[in-house]
Amino acid sequence: MMKINELVLYRRMEDGRILEDVSSFIDSFEKYGDEPFSECRQENMKALAYETANRLLELAVSHGFVGNLWHVYLTYLLASHENAYSTSCEIVGNVEGSINDAALHDFRIFKELFDYDMAFLGEVMGRECLAILRDYRGVEGHGKVFNKRIRDRICDLSRLLAETQDAEGFKDVLTQFYREFGVGKLGLHKAFRVEHRDGGAEIVPITKIAHVRLDDLVGYESAKKKLTDNTEAFIKGKKANNCLLFGDAGTGKSSSIKAVLNKYYDRGLRMIELYRHQFKDLNDVISQIKNRNYKFIIYMDDLSFEEFETEYKYLKAVIEGGLERKPDNVLIYATSNRRHLIRESFRDKEEREEDLHSNDTVQEKLSLAARFGVSIYFGKPEKKEFQEIVRRLAERNRIAMPEDELLAEANKWELNHGGLSGRTAQQFIDYLAGTYE
Repeated sequence: MMKINELVLYRRMEDGRILEDVSSFIDSFEKYGDEPFSECRQENMKALAYETANRLLELAVSHGFVGNLWHVYLTYLLASHENAYSTSCEIVGNVEGSINDAALHDFRIFKELFDYDMAFLGEVMGRECLAILRDYRGVEGHGKVFNKRIRDRICDLSRLLAETQDAEGFKDVLTQFYREFGVGKLGLHKAFRVEHRDGGAEIVPITKIAHVRLDDLVGYESAKKKLTDNTEAFIKGKKANNCLLFGDAGTGKSSSIKAVLNKYYDRGLRMIELYRHQFKDLNDVISQIKNRNYKFIIYMDDLSFEEFETEYKYLKAVIEGGLERKPDNVLIYATSNRRHLIRESFRDKEEREEDLHSNDTVQEKLSLAARFGVSIYFGKPEKKEFQEIVRRLAERNRIAMPEDELLAEANKWELNHGGLSGRTAQQFIDYLAGTYE
């Protein structure tokens, strides 16, 4: 008998319906053995079998799974379920205490599920259908829910778990997975966005992100070093600051932050993108991540406020000044074209008779930028720097145009497409890559 109702830690699993149905199949066959079922019961069992197969196949397509779909499904449940054991093991690995006994109890049940001979499904659905479930070959590419990297990790883990000899070995393999890759959406994914729903703010994975590296950004060595030094300290658990990357458009501010995520993801860094209209959800978001073993950067792109906008006050309160201090595993990184974030007007700079405290008003607006302990400037490149960026990008993209012709065309391009910037250079190279032979 499959005792999934006796699971201690791995309960109330999302997508657990398939597990319940298959367990009920197993229990029925274990209970009645070779006794013949009534015609009605046979039809019900057959319908449930095909419904279960349908759910496994749909899950395989949406998530990109391949191989033994029953094993992969069980592995998916184990890799996704956030509980007292799995969240304790993420990043740090083996933990001490009685929680290990509870985990081992559950893994004995999962080990039985892995090892159970599903031949009876072949009797109900036909051996051809069972063969498809045992060795499923997916469509080209990967699913919509997981990218290829995550899909491969789960499929690889399913094979390792299937090869274990006992519950102890099962536990060791899964614990190592939690230590290396984490658990649940926060462990498996790199980047997230926030959606406001009836229950409050929900952190939603972003499955497709740009694979930018810091080396891809030509120049700005001092700025990149300042950013990585701060992030390195944060990852190591040392004191680190919120960062404001400001300067001209198209100079690589956003790309640098994305590159930092790619560089430090394997060491436990995660990133949550938040927009200005979502600042009221900041406290809710932080409450969901403050007790996890990851380091989180809350990323705000193109951060700026008009004179009449007041959302910046939510941000100020979270960064510094509330009764509950910001958790040690959370930093805020923002990009902006403005140094002081909030538009200033001449009225802010002139003394006005009707506002005796005008200086206080100005200081309130300037204080937001001051709460970012590290400010990094990204300025437009000079002409020679722009040309060097073009040369390096052309070489990287294997564009064999004579240098004189390349730079002459780049000069024409920047005059008509936004001026000197790294973005303009990249757009020029993308154009050449699509047209030049």
